[in-house]
Order: sequence, then C-alpha cells, then structure tokens
Amino acid sequence: MSAEELDFTRRDFLKISATAAGALLVGINLESCSDGKSPQFDASGQPLLVPNAWIRISRDDTVTLLVGSSEMGQGVMTAIPMLIAEELDADWAKVRAEFAPAHADYSNPLNGRQHTGGSNSISGFWQPLREVGAAARALLIETAAYQWKVPVNECSTDVGLVVHKGSNRRLRFGELVEEASKREIPQKILLKDPSTFRILGKPVRRLDTPEKVNGSAIFGQDVRIDQMLTALIFRPPTFGAKVKAIYSDEAKKVAGVRHIVTVDSGVAVVADHTWAAIKGRDALRVDWENGPDSKTDSAAIRQEFISALPAAKPVVSVGNAAAELARAKTRVDAVYEVPFVTHACMEPMNCTAHVTADACEIWAATQSQTTAQRQAARACGMKPEKVKIHTTYLGGGFGRRIEFDFVVEAVQISKAIKAPVKLMWTREDDIRHGRYRPSTYNTISGGVNENGEIFSWIHTVSGPSIGARFSEEVAKSGIDHAVVPKLPYPIPNVLLSYSMVGTPLTVGFWRSVGASQNVYITECFFDELARAAGKDPYELRRGFLKNDPRSLAVLELAAKKSEWGTLLPVGHARGMAFSADFASWSAQVAEVSIEDGHVRVHRVVCAFDCGRVVNPNIVVSQIESGIVFGLSAALKEKISVRDGHVEQGNFDDYPILRFDEMPQIEVHLVSSAQPPGGVGEPGVPLIAPAVANALFSLTGKPVRRLPIQLT
Repeated sequence: MSAEELDFTRRDFLKISATAAGALLVGINLESCSDGKSPQFDASGQPLLVPNAWIRISRDDTVTLLVGSSEMGQGVMTAIPMLIAEELDADWAKVRAEFAPAHADYSNPLNGRQHTGGSNSISGFWQPLREVGAAARALLIETAAYQWKVPVNECSTDVGLVVHKGSNRRLRFGELVEEASKREIPQKILLKDPSTFRILGKPVRRLDTPEKVNGSAIFGQDVRIDQMLTALIFRPPTFGAKVKAIYSDEAKKVAGVRHIVTVDSGVAVVADHTWAAIKGRDALRVDWENGPDSKTDSAAIRQEFISALPAAKPVVSVGNAAAELARAKTRVDAVYEVPFVTHACMEPMNCTAHVTADACEIWAATQSQTTAQRQAARACGMKPEKVKIHTTYLGGGFGRRIEFDFVVEAVQISKAIKAPVKLMWTREDDIRHGRYRPSTYNTISGGVNENGEIFSWIHTVSGPSIGARFSEEVAKSGIDHAVVPKLPYPIPNVLLSYSMVGTPLTVGFWRSVGASQNVYITECFFDELARAAGKDPYELRRGFLKNDPRSLAVLELAAKKSEWGTLLPVGHARGMAFSADFASWSAQVAEVSIEDGHVRVHRVVCAFDCGRVVNPNIVVSQIESGIVFGLSAALKEKISVRDGHVEQGNFDDYPILRFDEMPQIEVHLVSSAQPPGGVGEPGVPLIAPAVANALFSLTGKPVRRLPIQLT
C-alpha cells in the first residue's frame, strides 16, 4: 500500500471517508477543541495543543489520546490510541489514554453511535483515526517549518520530534504547542505507508495495565462522589409481576436505610452504604400481583418453539432443496437445541447517577454511551445534551452492558430521592434478571448424493429474536435475518427458515450473538453429513472452500498446526470447526477425551485471519478469551425456568469454567494486508462445535444439545 494524500481544512477535516462502506465521521464541535486562534491550558495552567477531539499534547511532551469506545478487557484502550499515535509519530512511552465523554464526535462510523459491540472498534476507526493522527502530525511539521523559516517538505517527524533534514535541527512536540495552537490544520496530509509502521502491528505494552495492577483503575463499582447513597432493588419474583403493596417498617429500622422508593423494575432500598441497603432489602416485604407468565417453565417454552415450526418463514432459498433432498442417496435428519445463557460478568451491573433540576450526571460501565445518554434523558425528562456520561472500566461486558436498564434504574432513584446514588446489583440480581442469549430449537435435514457430495440442506430455526426488541419492522414481519445461520459452504440447494417466538425472558446481545449458537449447529451437522458421505470432515471442508483463499488458508493452517490426521493417545480425538464472521476468518481444532464421565479438552489450536493486525498480543489474548468464554458455555452454562422465574442465581448453580479445566490454547495469526476485521467475538463460536465434533469422532454419537452432556 502506498502513502495516501488527503485534502481538507481544519474545521471540516473530520468530514472524510471513514470506511470502504462510505460512512462519514461528523465534524467536531466540542468546546474543548482548539479554536485555531489561541492556546488552551491544562489543569496546572500549562499550554495545551488540542488540534481535534482526540488529541491533547502538553508542553512536557505528554500525548493524551481520548478513546470513545469502552474498555472491558479487550484492549481497545490501547489499540485505539495506537491508530492515532502511529500517524502522529508520537513517542509511545509518553502516550496516555483517557475515556472520551459521550458525544457524537466519538461515534463509530460503522454504526453511527458511540457504541462498543459487534467487534468493530478497530475496523470502524482504522481509517479516520489514522487521519486524525496524520492531521496533527502535519500541523506540527508546518509549525516547525514556520519557526525555522524552511520549506515544509524539508521537515519530517521522528518519535515525538520534528526534524529538519538539511540542518538536523529538532523540536520536541511539546516545544511546538503554543505556536501550533494558533495555526490552521494544513489542507494536505500524508498517511504513512504501512511498511514504515513502528507502532501498528507491534506488541506494544498496554496502556491500562499499570492502573489495573496497582488498583487505581476505576470500574463502575469503584465510583465515589460526595453525598452519594447506595441502592439495591427488590425485584419481582416472577416474570411480569407488579408491585401491589409495600411493607417497609422493618426495612426502615435498619441502621443506615434512608429511602424506600418505587421504580419501574421494583422497589429500591436506598442507604448510606451497600451493607445497609442489602439488610434493608432483606427486611422489606412486598406483595406482588402476578402476570400471565407466573407459572411458565422451560418445558413449556420448548414446546412453544416446537409448535411454531410449521409457521416458519423462508429467509434464504437457493436451488430446490426439498426436491434434491427427496432424491438424495443418503438423508440425515437432526434436531439441535441450545439453551438460554447469561453473561455472568465478573462485575455485576451498577450505575451511579446524580439528577438535579436541570442536569443529569452518570458514571457507568456502559458499552453504549449514546444509548445510555438518550435513555437517561428520557427517564429524567431532559434533553440528551443535559446528560453527562462518565465512562468507567467495565468488569466484563459481553453485550450485557449495551443494555440500559441499570442506567435508567439509577436515574429514576436519584430523581426520586433528589440525591446522588449508586445502584448495585447483586450476583443473584444479575443472573435472575439478565438479558439472555436466546434459546433456539432447530430442525435440519441434509442430503448426500451418489458421489458423496452434500447436495441439499434444509434448516428451520424457532425461537426469540433480539432484533424484534429494537425494530418494529422485524417484530411486525416476523423475520430476523440475524437469527438464521450463514452457511460458509456453497451447498447448491439450501432452504433456511425462521419462526419467531416470544418468551417471558428478555433476550439480548451475548458475545458473538447468533454466531455463538449457529456455528455450533451448522458445523456439527456438517460433520454428520461428512460421516454419511464417508468423507474426512477436514477434506470435505477443503473441497467446499477451494475457491476461497482466506477461508482455505485458516483451515489448512489449523489442520497443520494441530497435526490433523496423525495418531493420538488412545481415548483421544480431534474435532474441527470453521467460520467467517465479523469480517474475520477462523478455524479451530480441539483435542478431547472423556475422563471419569466428563469431557476433558486438552488442546485447542486456532488459526485466525483478521486482516491487518494492530497489536498481535491483544489479538491473541482476545481469541484465547473467546475460546474460554465459549467453552464454558458449551460445557456448563444453562438458564432454566421454573414457576415463572429463572432457577439459577449464583456460580453454585450457574457454574463456569474453572482454572483446572482449561485446555492448552495455541493461536496462529495469518499475516494479511487486508483491512482489519473483528477480534473480540470470533473466538467464541467455534469452540463448541470443535469439541462436539471431537466427541462425535470419539463416541460415534452426534452432540445435538448444549451444554454438552454425555448421558
């Protein structure tokens, strides 16, 4: 890739093409940005260069870069600054990162919101934030040339310095702050040729590690503000129950309890500290009026899924799947089921809010500042610009913190008591009142012809839709394309259908969303058809993907690194899975055995192509974490319903993977010059089918239901 010249003005320089899809990043209007006429100053009164919404350069050469995305362990607090710092040519040792405020200027151009989800933080900001850094670099170069009275083209940058080629004169970025603050952004900037990158693509240190190690990092639960009270909510015991009567005398006797207030989701107990709020909630009595779902259970929900299958609507139709299936030499029919699962973030939901007569201030571990701001504004009856969001670190997100229920609750409580309040959820609140990954019921039929080729695939999905929560069009049509699996193989005759079924459980985004279950179902059924065709599942996949270089590359790399086809110890077997989701390509091979009646995963090999890599250490960590997350769900996790409520409440009855159950994980990155793809979610979907296919190879019995049970 050659260097690219761009043309723009200071006040309009962000109105530039941000992605190949043609999205635009809006121009900046923040009051904190330089007006181009006078310098700004930091808290100590020192001059500060603020060339745009993302960059602050101090006279001591410190470069502070603002990050509009949310940091939940995935490394965005480092990767986003790397994009800017590379083109700025900053000294990484002097780079600092801070969370940006909630503002349209920090919206991801791929979704038009300040929102962290869909594994698109890097792909969305790859181009525009490099341009932001290059623009600031051009300003510094032009400023130095002006001071030296030399042509601009005789100057360049070198790790926090502007250098004059002819005389070898040098000026630190900090020495240029005052003069640069008075100048316009140059109209022409030059992006670096990737071959000259010295930060991007390198395993540079993470900026957030020191404060997480020394304990100074502020997560949602760590927030402390003056006169803050703490609240817990007494929540309905069954789905849809409403408050009928409140008996608060005993709760008010608990030392430290200050208020008992009703909010949309229940009854809040507000106290001086968390323990008093817990004891006050324990002493509170509430009579509830049950709703229509007060007796529902998992068996009834499952039966609704089955009953809805005949009403399924075609979503994808290629060729004539039914006719070709009827002519198949070998036919395989299967039913696959996946359960509801929850996020189980290590940090339960929480939010601190302070509502006054004319403003609202919020401290939240949120994945969506835009949504939090809008919903908080609605809850307190203000315009969104009156709501200020302070983003904290997230103790796990996985899609749960895209939701806004915990933000609205905190706002409602603060508004009612006219004081700042921190709302805390307990682990039981978090699991019993979550936003669950949908459960689905899947019927699949596949046909193999006389040549041993998979020739027909008919797949019907029944279950709830996340999209129906947010889109009237989806709810009305009954068609949610996101629910139906995407087959990565060019099977000539395919029919995919969907039947939308509402449930009393609220469904929401869960790490890798539909792919987390659909890849399991399709990859496992593919292995069933491979066995029916008498083919090695790896070779059969290779045949389908022979004309797709990126897919074939990860498949072959995973097979090579896992030593596919070689002998294993007695009682061990390998299983494979492939997917192309979130603009990345991935293949995984799992080696498993059965020990004392339990599944033991010994080794997982992953080949991964996410296009151009920003930080290889972060990419590998994210794939490893996705494998752990997905394996935990595959082996252990399930939400069940009885008598109108979720049965699970803590890690004793909602177990997650333990340290001693971890397999050895190897991640092999494919070198690529393609634009960056997603990283945070693609590691999740493949591990369940890789393990299940290994068990299928070991036992001869397909694994058609999660979590995996051997009996």
